Amino acid sequence: MVARRPVPLLGGVRGGLSQYMISALFYLQFHSVKNRLTMRFKRLKQPKYLFGAIVGGLYFYWYFGRVLLGGRGRWGASGTGSAPGLPTDPIFNESLGALILFVIVFLAWIIPHKRAALAFTEPEVAFLFPAPVSRRALIHFKLLRSQLALLFTVLFFTLISSRFGAGGRGLIRAAGWWVILFTLHLHFMGSSFALTMLMDRGISNWKRRLAVLALALAVVGVAGVWAAREIPELTSDYLMNLASITDYARQVLVSGPLPYLLYPFRLVVRPYLAPDGLAFLAAIGPALLLMALHYMWVIRADVAFEEASVEASQKLAERIATARAGKLGSAGKKLKRKRPPFTLRPAGPPLVALVWKNLISAGSAFTLRMWISLAIVVVVMCFALSGTAAAGNWLLVIASIAGMIGIWMLLLGPQIVRQDFRQDLPNADLLKVFPLRGWQIALGEILGPALILTGVQWLLLLMAVACAVPFVHEQISVPLVVAIGVGAGVLAPALNLISLLIPNAAVLLFPSWFQTGKDSLHGIEATGQRLIFALGQFFAFIVSLIPAAATFAGVFFLVRYAAGAVLAVPLAALAAAMVLGLEAGLGVMWLGWLFERFDVSAEPSA
Repeated sequence: MVARRPVPLLGGVRGGLSQYMISALFYLQFHSVKNRLTMRFKRLKQPKYLFGAIVGGLYFYWYFGRVLLGGRGRWGASGTGSAPGLPTDPIFNESLGALILFVIVFLAWIIPHKRAALAFTEPEVAFLFPAPVSRRALIHFKLLRSQLALLFTVLFFTLISSRFGAGGRGLIRAAGWWVILFTLHLHFMGSSFALTMLMDRGISNWKRRLAVLALALAVVGVAGVWAAREIPELTSDYLMNLASITDYARQVLVSGPLPYLLYPFRLVVRPYLAPDGLAFLAAIGPALLLMALHYMWVIRADVAFEEASVEASQKLAERIATARAGKLGSAGKKLKRKRPPFTLRPAGPPLVALVWKNLISAGSAFTLRMWISLAIVVVVMCFALSGTAAAGNWLLVIASIAGMIGIWMLLLGPQIVRQDFRQDLPNADLLKVFPLRGWQIALGEILGPALILTGVQWLLLLMAVACAVPFVHEQISVPLVVAIGVGAGVLAPALNLISLLIPNAAVLLFPSWFQTGKDSLHGIEATGQRLIFALGQFFAFIVSLIPAAATFAGVFFLVRYAAGAVLAVPLAALAAAMVLGLEAGLGVMWLGWLFERFDVSAEPSA
């Protein structure tokens, strides 16, 4: 027998047991993380994970690592590391960051309306809450466990901020981010405890909000009177351009009452903005002292949060379950009956049922009535604004933005709208029992997202043409603008079919790389795999456009020589669309053949 360590008596019993329970839980967490990392390293023996990890690692090095290791940011190697056009005054930058923190903290006292709840998982609730663990020990556990997520957030923010000029201060920025984020975390926890204590004393949410707003208005009033004496009056001269607006904002933030009112928040921001190691050491002391005060505030709060934490853990479990099922946006939402995009008749082509199902899955916004209404609103708005000369530049900007978004939708739309084989791959065994040919199922699967993308692009195209027509220049006529719009509208459906065929074919060829739901892949290897397929799909799309582009060019020059450009554009687009349609038809047949040969049971899991 192994002798058990004697348990302290009386007052020391609960503290000793708490220490044992927390030690056991940390042991479990440590080995859970260790086993997860071990599993990820072991699966690198498989080529698909190894290549993905290599490509993902190269991507992160190219985008982040070389910036950190080289000590050069996007805007320069040293100095303040600010982007061109932004103020380089350190006091201004410090006050601006402090103002942002002040707004975040102010909202933390206004928005919350529920009791304090610490986010525990369901196993932690079942393991810790019945155990002899004090509330202070639970708070310590949450604070320590939050460090792992906090470190990843710090790393991410450091990498992002280093893209805009690290100036050789990567470690300083990382430490500065940790101070800012952990201080905010402590303040959020302390404020939630304080709000719960107010609720326990019968102070409702609206009374508390009115009190906070009244205090804020009083402070703003005093600050306004003070500022009126030291800050110049805001005139139209300060609103002429961005430089004048920035200059006035600098005067407001570095003079008057704001530097004093924001002093505690400036202490938190100061380590992040330190230009060198000595300045960082001088700034970190006051910031850590403020953090220690927050820590004492949190651990000394005697607030009952167990019941609310149990409810929060149940909601967290629901969100995790829905995320693993590939339905992250539906977590915690009540299921409501969705309006179908059209009435599905009892008799008709079977593939229409697949289109109907995928359109419903995309959401109730993708209905014919909705798109017709939006089109009418767009046309009326554009032509109403065209009557004013001042709106001319804005309409041209809107037309340019709509055109660019339409082009981006052609490239990125298939990655956003995924109501096809990528969504239905886990149900492939069910699709196979349908009395349909493979090509019918393939066509039904891709028609839904193709209709959605085409509807969005037609609406953007209508907006671009309607906004551009009233303000065309002499070099290009109104009929030619309309012809270009018609030609683009003719090409859009065929281009969408081609762009959707490629990722769907990749799903059936390499299904284990496109796992969805609870088996979906995460990590750097997943990023590498997605990059590999994104590049492959892009090159395949470009190659598929070569015959259509040649056809368009040939028809365009022939018709333009005979009848002019206005007629040549839509006819050339129609000819190119026919070539793309032929390619899409062959692609659908091939996709159906792949689906017929697809064996669900033969695909290994991750």
